Amino acid sequence: MSLLLICGSIPEGLDLNMGSPIPVVLKRVEAIFLICGLLSSNGKGVVVKFNASSLLTSLISFFSCSCAKPNIGLDITLHFLSHCLFIATSLGIIYSTECLILVFTLCSFSVGNMIFGTILLFLALMVTNSVALMDKHTYIIQMEKIKISASVHSQDNAKPWFKSIIDSISEVSLEQQEEIAPQLLYVYETSMFGFAAQLSNKQLEYLNQVDGFLSAIPDELLTLHTTYSHHFLGLQNGKGLWSAPNLASDVIIGVLDTGIWPEHISFQDSGLSRVPSRWKGACEQGTKFSASNCNKKLIGARVFLKGYEKFAGRINETTDYRSARDSNGHGTHTASTAAGNMVSNVSFLDLAKGSASGMRYTSRIAAYKVCWRLGCANSDILAAIDKAVADGVDVLSLSLGGMARPYYNDSIAIASFGATQRGVFVSCSAGNSGPSKSSVGNVAPWLMTVAASYTDRTFPTKLKLGNGQVFKGSSLYKGKQTNQLPLVYANSSKSQRTAQYCTKGSLDPKFAKGKIVACERGINSRTEKGEVVKMAGGAGMILLNSENQGEELFADPHVLPATSLGASASKTIRSYIHSAKAPTASISFLGTSYGDPAPIVAAFSSRGPSAVGPDVIKPDVTAPGVNILAAWPPTTSPSMLNNDKRSVLFNVVSGTSMSCPHVSGIAALIKSVHKDWSPAAIKSALMTTAFTLNNKGAPIGDIGSKNSSSANPFGFGSGHVIPERASDPGLVYDITNKDYLNYLCSLKYTPSQIALLSRGNFKCSKKSVPQVGDLNYPSFAVLFGTSALNASVTYKRVVTNVGNPTSSYAVKVEKPKGVTVTVEPRNLSFKKIGEKLSYAVTFVSNGKTTVTGGSSFGSLTWVSDKYTVRSPIAVTWQ
Repeated sequence: MSLLLICGSIPEGLDLNMGSPIPVVLKRVEAIFLICGLLSSNGKGVVVKFNASSLLTSLISFFSCSCAKPNIGLDITLHFLSHCLFIATSLGIIYSTECLILVFTLCSFSVGNMIFGTILLFLALMVTNSVALMDKHTYIIQMEKIKISASVHSQDNAKPWFKSIIDSISEVSLEQQEEIAPQLLYVYETSMFGFAAQLSNKQLEYLNQVDGFLSAIPDELLTLHTTYSHHFLGLQNGKGLWSAPNLASDVIIGVLDTGIWPEHISFQDSGLSRVPSRWKGACEQGTKFSASNCNKKLIGARVFLKGYEKFAGRINETTDYRSARDSNGHGTHTASTAAGNMVSNVSFLDLAKGSASGMRYTSRIAAYKVCWRLGCANSDILAAIDKAVADGVDVLSLSLGGMARPYYNDSIAIASFGATQRGVFVSCSAGNSGPSKSSVGNVAPWLMTVAASYTDRTFPTKLKLGNGQVFKGSSLYKGKQTNQLPLVYANSSKSQRTAQYCTKGSLDPKFAKGKIVACERGINSRTEKGEVVKMAGGAGMILLNSENQGEELFADPHVLPATSLGASASKTIRSYIHSAKAPTASISFLGTSYGDPAPIVAAFSSRGPSAVGPDVIKPDVTAPGVNILAAWPPTTSPSMLNNDKRSVLFNVVSGTSMSCPHVSGIAALIKSVHKDWSPAAIKSALMTTAFTLNNKGAPIGDIGSKNSSSANPFGFGSGHVIPERASDPGLVYDITNKDYLNYLCSLKYTPSQIALLSRGNFKCSKKSVPQVGDLNYPSFAVLFGTSALNASVTYKRVVTNVGNPTSSYAVKVEKPKGVTVTVEPRNLSFKKIGEKLSYAVTFVSNGKTTVTGGSSFGSLTWVSDKYTVRSPIAVTWQ
C-alpha cells in the first residue's frame, strides 16, 4: 500500500488563540485535493477526484501552513492527521459505494520520517478497514411546506410525516438488504421546514423521489469564529439606554455557542422580575447541569449534539460536559458580553480593572450549546435556531460560521431567514480570516454581520535590546520585568525546521535555558509557544510577526514573561540577534493603558466584498472585538493550556466572536425601546448611525492594511456602532420578507432555490423582476465592468421617518473616485412618524478607475437639523 499526497494552494492560517476549541481555520482551498494509490488486493490503483469546496469549513487543523513554507513539526502533523481521519470518515461515508475517497489538505513536505510514514500507513489502514461503517452521512433535508401540509392536513406538526418518510425508506432498505437503517435526528418546523437524518447514498436517492423534496445538504462542522467596552461605546449606568425605564423590559437573547457556566456571578438573577410568561423554553439536564442551574437571568439551556456525535462519536465526558455546561469558555464569554450582569471591581490578574457588564445587562439569556471540542455541526446549529425561535427569543447571537456560499446552500442563512420572518434579530460574526479580500462569512442580507476592532485600552510592554533600542509590545503576563538576559533566535536550536515556531519538542534545553527566546508566529498557538520555551528552561519569549502578519499585536495570558511585537520591530530584532556578538534583551510590563487612537479595524477581521453577494456591502458594522474582558469558567485556564493551572473568573479574549455579542446586546437595547421595530429597522439604525472617525477625530484605521491606513467599508461596513445614536436614528431603511425574496429573484435564483427560503409559497414576478441593487439596504454596492465607460445604474431606496414627526432632510454625497453620483430628489420632507418617502441614486462610471477588482468608496447622507443618516458606497470594477 502506498500513499501520494498532492497539496493545493493553501494560504497561511491565523493563530488567533481566542479561546475557541479550534483556533485555526483554513481560509480557502482553490484546488482539488487527491489521495491516490490506495492499492487494492488485485494490485490496481484507485484514483478518485473530489472537489473539496463543499467541505472546506470542516477541514480544520491546529496549525497554519503554506505550501511555500513546509515547516511542519511531527507533533503538529499528528494533531492534524487525527482531524484528517475525522474528516475522511465523513468523505468516505458519502462515496464509499464507488470507492474509498480520502481528502487531506496538507502542505508539501518530506515523508521520509519513518515514524511519520508509519502513521500514514496506519491511518490509511484504519480508513480502509472502516469502509463498511462509513456508507452513511448526515444530511439536512428541506421539504416544500405547502405540499407536506396538504398531505398531512396539518401545518402545526410535520414530525409524523417526516417519520413516515424515514419509515418508508427503512422498508425499502430492508427489501434491498441494506444493513444500515436511516435515522431521523432532528425535525425543523419553525425557522425552516425539514429534518436532519443519517442516510446512505441509496436511501438519499429514494428520498429524492418523495413529493415535496427540495434539497439535501451534507452536514458539516463549522467553527467558533468586557470591563471597558460598554464605556467605550458610550453606555453609562442610569443614563440614556441604560436608564431604569429602558432596562425594565424583558428581552431574551439566545446564544448559540459552547454552553455556559451557570454559577458565574455574571448570570445571577438578583433584582430581576419573573421570567416572561411568553417564554416556552426549557432547562435541560445533563452532566453536572440540572434544572436548578437556570434562574431568572439564565432562563433556558439546551443541548444539541446529535449531528456532532455522528461526526465524532459520543462526547468524551472527561474533556467536555454532555450538557449545557461550558468546558471551553467561549460561550460563557460571549453570553456575558451580550447580557452579563453589571459586576464591580473585576479584572484579569489585576489588569483591566473596572466594572464588567453586558451590553444589556438586564436581558434574559438562553444558552444553546451547539459547539464541542472539534467544532459545531450545521444540523445542530439549525436545530438550535429552530428551537430558539419556538422558545421565544428576541435576539440570536451566533459567534460561529463557515465560508460564504450561495444563500440557498447556506443552512445558517436559510434558518436565520425563517427567524427574521418571525421578528428575531440575528447577529453573526464576520469571521477571523482577514485581512484577505472576500474572506467575510455570514453574508446573507438579513443577517447582521459584525467585524472586530480595537478599543483604546491596551496592555503595553517595553522590550529593550542590549544596543539600547526600545520597542513597544503587548502582553497579559502579570509579573516583574526580566533582567537584561541573553537573547536567541529559536531556529538555532536542534530542529531548524520547526524550532523557529517554538513547537513542542523543538527546543534544546541547553540552548534555551535562562535566555529570552525569539519565536515566529504560526503553526501552533501563541501561548503554547511560551509554554514550550518555559518547558525548555527559557526565561522569556518574544513573539515575532512576519511581514504578512503586519503590526497587529495580541495581548495573551502567557505562562512566562513574553511580549508580542509587530513586523517592523521583529525585522530589526532578527537582524540584531544575527549581527550582535552577544545579543541581550529585557521585557517590562506596563499594566493597562488607555487613550490610544481607536477604534482600529483588526487585521484578523474578515473582509469584503462578499464572495457570493457583492451587491450588498459586508460586513455591516464593526464593534469591539480585541482584548475583551468577560466572564470565564473557573475550571478552564485562561491560556487554554493543560499545564496552566491558573483560575480566573474573567478572561481577555479576541475575535469577531467577541464583537458579535456586543451588537447582539445593543440590538436587545434598541428592541426594548422600539418593540414594534422589525429586525431590518434595528439593523438599519445600527448601520446609519455608525461613526467612521476615531477618538482623535481622524478616520478609523485598519491595522491589516499597509501603514495602518484608513479603513473602508469592506473592513468595517458602515462604521463603528454607537448604541445611543442607534436608538434614535431619524430614518430607517425597512425591509419586508417579500423584499428579500424579490432580491433572490434579482439574483436569478431558480424557483426551487428560492423555495428553500420561502418554503415553496413564493413565485417571482414575470412582469417586473427587480434589479439586484434595489434591495432597500442601508448601503450601496455598485458593480461595473472595467471597460464600462459612462455605464450607469440607478438604485431605488425608501426611508421611513422614526424621528421628529415634522422634519426635512437634505442629501450630502461623498463621491467615490471614478464615479459621478446623482440623487433625486435631493430633499425629503416628512409630515408624520411612520411616513415613507422614496429616492433614486444614479451612479455613472467615468472610466478613470478600470483595474479589475479595484474599488473606490464614498457615502450618501441625509442630514436634518437633528439627525445624520449615513450610508456607505462601494464601487467595484470587475
